[in-house]
Amino acid sequence: MIDLLVAGGGPAGLATAIHAALAGMETVVVEPRTGPVDKACGEGLMPTGAAALADLGVAVPDGRPFRGIRYVDGPHRVQAEFRDGPGLGVRRTALHTALALRARDLGVRVVPGRVDAVHATDEGVRAHVTGGPEPYDQEPCGREVGARWLVAADGLHSPIRSRLGLGLPSGGPRRYGLRRHYRVTPWTDFVEVHWAPGGEAYVTPVGDDLIGVAVLSSERRTYDEHLARFPGLLARLDGPPTTPVRGAGPLRQRVRRRVAGRVLLVGDAAGYVDALTGEGISLALLSAHALVACLRTGRPEDYEAAWRRLSWRSRLLTAALVGARRHAPAARMIVPAARRLPAVFGAAVRSLA
Repeated sequence: MIDLLVAGGGPAGLATAIHAALAGMETVVVEPRTGPVDKACGEGLMPTGAAALADLGVAVPDGRPFRGIRYVDGPHRVQAEFRDGPGLGVRRTALHTALALRARDLGVRVVPGRVDAVHATDEGVRAHVTGGPEPYDQEPCGREVGARWLVAADGLHSPIRSRLGLGLPSGGPRRYGLRRHYRVTPWTDFVEVHWAPGGEAYVTPVGDDLIGVAVLSSERRTYDEHLARFPGLLARLDGPPTTPVRGAGPLRQRVRRRVAGRVLLVGDAAGYVDALTGEGISLALLSAHALVACLRTGRPEDYEAAWRRLSWRSRLLTAALVGARRHAPAARMIVPAARRLPAVFGAAVRSLA
């Protein structure tokens, strides 16, 4: 029986595995996809997330620092700088590769497949793994893996969360995200959030000649149709698109709890409000550390409170902004109000940093 089985080898799962390996725990990651996995993502790490990455001993060779957040709505704009160092814009694939290399160097084993059944007892977890090569001649798990603990890091629409009955109905309008990259020299060292009726566009510098542009909306339109609502931004995209459009959603995922006996949820599987404040990857890295710390002390039940402490600011602010988005008059006032109250806007940005 190994110490920890991680279902899902994205950033949240790999960060959990790295923390566990650093704590001396024998860890296996089960992931059905090979190579660095790309997905729709804003690709911005807040300063706390960048620091958490460094604490893991992970060096990302590619990326571009950014020093704050800027809101743009037509002629209105307001920006706030971080106080404790820069954030990091980095391609999702580059981040995944760097985490995978660090995990490998620490002896974490990554096996192909997916966890499709979980049976927990007082002593551990038995997980049924499918989708890998036949037979598992060189792997430690076979068809069934025994572990003291299982971490579900299997994404926004976590199958393990669903099978354990930990999800809740989301309610409200469904929001979706679309993202593409452009070969354009970044014109600013801020992450820009452009506002328009019906949606937002996020511009993240991820290289010296590359930016990511993600759009979020509850309206089901094509990427180009969404982008046409931001003529000022569109005029700056004079370089060619370099990646296909990728989508994700619905974004909001409500979770009953993040600990179910010997199974714990991390990353997007642990619950998600919206991508509006850009905290997804940073929260995943921080909560991975908290999760393993709780396992080390023999108190996995403490992880629920730890996750809530780490996420409450972003959950509160994101819910307020998404709520304002539902009412056109309130939505039109978000950026003008932030511009009139720059100290409040700055405090909000720094509270999430």
